[in-house]
Amino acid sequence: MISLADLRQRIEQGALSPETAIGQSLDAIRAQDKTVGAFVRYDGNARAQQAGPLRGIAVGIKDNIDTADFPTEIGAEIYRGHQPRADAPVVMALRQAGATIIGKTTTTAFAANDPTATLNPHNHAHTPGGSSAGSAAAVAAGMIPLALGTQTGGSVMRPASFCGVAAIKPSYRLLPTVGVKCFSWTLDTVGLFGAGVRDIAAGLAAMTNRPDLLVPSALPAPRIGVVTQAFADAPEAPGAAALQKAARAAGQAGASVRELAMPEIVAEAWRIHPVVQEFEAHQSFAWEYRQNYDAMPPLLRGRLDESKGATPAEYDAAMDVTLRARQALAAIFDEVDVLLTLSAPGAAPNGLSSTGDPRYNRLWTLMSVPCVNVPTLVTEDGLPVGVTVIARFGADAQALAAASFVEDALK
Repeated sequence: MISLADLRQRIEQGALSPETAIGQSLDAIRAQDKTVGAFVRYDGNARAQQAGPLRGIAVGIKDNIDTADFPTEIGAEIYRGHQPRADAPVVMALRQAGATIIGKTTTTAFAANDPTATLNPHNHAHTPGGSSAGSAAAVAAGMIPLALGTQTGGSVMRPASFCGVAAIKPSYRLLPTVGVKCFSWTLDTVGLFGAGVRDIAAGLAAMTNRPDLLVPSALPAPRIGVVTQAFADAPEAPGAAALQKAARAAGQAGASVRELAMPEIVAEAWRIHPVVQEFEAHQSFAWEYRQNYDAMPPLLRGRLDESKGATPAEYDAAMDVTLRARQALAAIFDEVDVLLTLSAPGAAPNGLSSTGDPRYNRLWTLMSVPCVNVPTLVTEDGLPVGVTVIARFGADAQALAAASFVEDALK
């Protein structure tokens, strides 16, 4: 994989020109993407900017995020050829930081469950995850150092785990979702993929102009609470092994590590996440579902068919649970600095008919807290498995620092 932090250092030292760095990404895309299929399209004539902290950094943008110079088709036939007039604010933030927007990466249709044709770079018979399939796969295959994705349930954390890359789902609204096709306005969050934790921290710091997000050279040993999410059922053996390995490595490196049980109201929030998501999806996709029903992707259409009887009273009750669970979770962070939990049930499933199960991700999306995937182990089949480090709402710098601590401990 291409390390963003390493590229930046070489460019700043004059050992590598921004133009050469972009050229290397284009060469890698031409060599790899015929097989992996991570890009919907890319600019073969992309040029580097000559100023900004991200000059020379090629970035892929998930195809549900508006770009003025590429169509935004959301993985859906309904939007084939759709050309936005303007960049989404997150895209402009990257441009203003000096990055080169090199292309659009694949998304499952409407960022839901209907899979893309993208392959897992580690084993082409397995899914790369979804919905941010192309972004995770493009970074994992060494095509680009940075990519944007989005998460409503587990669409950043899960593909990051399956593809063996670092990723962050920041605190809700740290990155604006204006110009992103809405699925659920309570849940939708823009995230980043990179080779390692320091890489995603550097990317996020540059595009938000928040230098405090950079990982410091000296990392304090965090107080870690391990959460197995028993309310979400047991993981597969590789998922359980990854969590145990990360917890053990962090403890041996000096962290305080203990298992924590979540309050019942937090478990209840996990159960009502689909109520919030589907109720808002019916409004977000009202035009598509009602005016273009036959052209809707079948798995998403089926979900909307099943949930169309949901009532405002049920949604309001779910939102009340959400607010109380967020308060209960905030109190947990008085006891520990971060939580350590599963990024996925196990390794990427065989086949391309499913993008995997988001059951270990969706609670934290609903809670609005920052989540960082740390690649942890590789199975005998060569498939990566990660773990998730979580901090309190707004403590993205702490989440990144603790995730970097765990990452270092695993080396």
